[in-house]
Amino acid sequence: MARETRRQRRAARAAAGDGAATGRRARAAQVRPAQQPVKQQTGRKADHRRGQFVRESVAELRKVDWPSRRQTFQGVVVVIIACAIVGAYLWGLDQIIRPLVDRVLL
Repeated sequence: MARETRRQRRAARAAAGDGAATGRRARAAQVRPAQQPVKQQTGRKADHRRGQFVRESVAELRKVDWPSRRQTFQGVVVVIIACAIVGAYLWGLDQIIRPLVDRVLL
């Protein structure tokens, strides 16, 4: 669209007096959501929002693909084995470093 056509349309809108703000200045003058004062919710509306949060949370929990008993047991076994391996590694490292620490620092 040509510049002149846009200017003519703006002039026509301004002449019509529709009250619609146009241009950069009008958009800059609008209050953005972050600049609006925050209103404290009290009473029924706050309770409704809290209830809505609980309902949405329950709905999301229903969507979760929960593991079966077997999958949970396998996960626990893997974690226990991993902890035993890391513990044995750290114990062995401690046994190797202990004489050095005893001689140098103590």
